[in-house]
Amino acid sequence: MHWRANDHDTTLRQETGAMQDKHVIENVWIDLQDGTRLAARIWLPADAHARPAPAILEYIPYRKRDGTRMRDEPMHGYFAAHGYAAVRVDMRGSGDSDGSMADEYLALEQDDALEVIAWIARQPWCNGALGMMGKSWGGFNALQVAARRPAALKAIITVCSTDDRYADDIHFKGGCLLNDNLWWGSIMLAYQGRPPDPALVGDGWRQAWLQRLDQMPLFPALWMAHPWRDAYWQHGSVCEDWSAIECPVFAVGGWADSYTNAVFRLLAHLKVPTQGLIGPWAHIYPQDAVPGPAIGFLQEALQWWDRWLKPDAAPAAAPTVSPAALRIWLETSRSPATTHLHSPGRWIAEAAWPSRNVQMQTWYLGQGTLVAARPQTASITVCTPQGHGIAAGEWMGTGVPGESPADQRLDDGWATVFDSAPLSAPLVILGMPELELELESDKPVAHLCARLSEVLPDGAVTRCSYAVFNLTQRDGAATPTPLEPQRRYTVRIALDACAHECAPGSRIRVALATTYWPLVWPAPEHATLTVQSGASALHLPVRKVGHEIAVAPFAAPERGPATPVEVLRNSSIERSATYDLARDEWTYVTESLGGLFGEGVLRLTEIDTSVEHNLRRQLTVRGKDPLSARYTITQSYRMGRPGWEIDIETALHMRADATHFHLDGTLTARENGSEVRQRRWQETLPRLLF
Repeated sequence: MHWRANDHDTTLRQETGAMQDKHVIENVWIDLQDGTRLAARIWLPADAHARPAPAILEYIPYRKRDGTRMRDEPMHGYFAAHGYAAVRVDMRGSGDSDGSMADEYLALEQDDALEVIAWIARQPWCNGALGMMGKSWGGFNALQVAARRPAALKAIITVCSTDDRYADDIHFKGGCLLNDNLWWGSIMLAYQGRPPDPALVGDGWRQAWLQRLDQMPLFPALWMAHPWRDAYWQHGSVCEDWSAIECPVFAVGGWADSYTNAVFRLLAHLKVPTQGLIGPWAHIYPQDAVPGPAIGFLQEALQWWDRWLKPDAAPAAAPTVSPAALRIWLETSRSPATTHLHSPGRWIAEAAWPSRNVQMQTWYLGQGTLVAARPQTASITVCTPQGHGIAAGEWMGTGVPGESPADQRLDDGWATVFDSAPLSAPLVILGMPELELELESDKPVAHLCARLSEVLPDGAVTRCSYAVFNLTQRDGAATPTPLEPQRRYTVRIALDACAHECAPGSRIRVALATTYWPLVWPAPEHATLTVQSGASALHLPVRKVGHEIAVAPFAAPERGPATPVEVLRNSSIERSATYDLARDEWTYVTESLGGLFGEGVLRLTEIDTSVEHNLRRQLTVRGKDPLSARYTITQSYRMGRPGWEIDIETALHMRADATHFHLDGTLTARENGSEVRQRRWQETLPRLLF
């Protein structure tokens, strides 16, 4: 069968199975007003030309052709089989689309999305109504595009995303530089260094590839140039104007992910119909997610789309929508482990957020204790070795082995800890704990790491929540100021949201530290904090028993047919943390061979394309010397087919002195074994109170 759209040839496949027939269009060009072409892959209900359907758009830079094909096919095929046109678009400068990518979340990215939405709404197979969905980058721009209010956009689903690009993204946390900033920037170099596929683009693919390589920035340096919450981060942060979003929002997160705080803020501030769903999951769509239980998320999504994209549906076909504004997986007491395939717990629900069922309970910091009555004031020293944090796990879980926080006793021995008495009854924590601390610092720039944990009766310690905070931002992230040594300050720090039930017999522990390696880059000097017990407290959001909303059981996951794939080699993942006694040096290594997220070396048989991604990162730091910190990432990305084989190798190195950061990077691109480009970067960035 042959089909034409917008006067460009496309390849179409018709599929028939247990679900409704659908058509799959491998590639369609969407022409923008400035002459740029964006590449789209489309799944259509079989009768879409006779009965135009609502459309669902996913708009991301991760290559529809080969990068996300394994995820796209069963998800978007499922939507098409249930009566929706699903459209997966490569953003400008990515995949098979024209152009180059200068940065994340640019205004141009949103402008292009508006044109894409208008194009979809005009197609004969679309009835003019659209939804937009995405995870991570796609969840970000679903919110951002919703704030632009295109007329055809009727609702969105945003998964693992944020409303605040500075507070809750992969670059900074609490004003501290996340080491994942370099990790993600390195991956972006490899991802954006991949060429368009000549099977779709034709003879111009090489020229487009070379232009893309030549114009590529050193992504980590772009983000490090903005260490404060300035206009750069305000752009694309929908929390700047909640009223700009006028369509319904379904916000989804996971406790093993790093973006879940946003779900609570969206529910609290948006004035449109909003649903929240938080499972135990890592940075993965919930139908595929670990830790389990995974759920029938595509069925949940269909109910959402049916509600807002088919408002004139017959009453008998109306979806059953949960009366709860927020459904949450409440994690119950568990022993710490670095790998969790399943999270113990149960589903709970709240009619609204903030919830009347949650009240703040105050616990005061004593001399090593957490108590309900305010104790006498005493000065307590907090000063940790630079290696504190080795048990932290990854900032963002992706569902691979070894990434969850380890037994916190590994770090508690270096930290200053405060323990409650054993609990006499279960204690349910739901929301964002807060620490109110009266403290002083001996250095002008200092960090505070706070961890909230459950100490089990056998002594094992499970982390429930944490925060890192650059104390120069005590009066706001936009206006940091140096600390005056020995001057006393009162600071209030919000820890990450959590839902955790502590068991009777367990203790609550607060651990304070001045470092958190390898999650964040250290402050420029080895600082000592002095905290005033009695004047400092933990404010714990405690959920009371009663007023429960019944949570209907989630269906088992459903998906459309998978894309055909051959596993050429299984992946391997190494994670290690070592301490050199002679050098007083901590080293943290992760290495993924064959697949960045455990997928292995794959051959996508429909398009005869093989993909392999290898990455190694090593972080080292010594004793009390924060300026000894070093970070190196190397990776290789291989893709192609016989006669068209692409290799991309990158290496990034970061170090810092007292006044500047120094980044060195290289990217080498080869075609069929011959080098076609090598890029070199050397960036020096000022340390502006971080």
